[in-house]
Amino acid sequence: MAMTMHCDIVSAEEQIFSGLVEILVATGTLGDLGVAPGHAPLLTALIPGPVRVVLQDGSEQIYYVSGGFLEVQSGVVTVLADTAIRADDVNEAAALQAIQDANDAIANKSSEFEYSRAATQLAEAAAQLRALRQLRK
Repeated sequence: MAMTMHCDIVSAEEQIFSGLVEILVATGTLGDLGVAPGHAPLLTALIPGPVRVVLQDGSEQIYYVSGGFLEVQSGVVTVLADTAIRADDVNEAAALQAIQDANDAIANKSSEFEYSRAATQLAEAAAQLRALRQLRK
């Protein structure tokens, strides 16, 4: 039997996942980060993107997080996300529309605040699509 660790993925609204996993891969501020049993303690910020977990039986589940933190302690890994959803719950059409809307807002920038908000929406929608496409692979 493969080594496992306990994993919790929690959003501001609810607990999304809790169980034993063999590995977790998330998108941190410095790139993708893999966590396996025995990983050194760690606390790092997450950017919008996919979180992939490999379960005890070898199956994979993919989640989208809009940002937050990843904490690794002895035998436990916790993802504390602003927003977290299962990748298969991501609405592809809505994400594509959000990208289009954000691109339009960036092209028609009228103030720094609107540009900044549009750029954030664009990054989040692109990350949702990346999580969805990773699920489909």
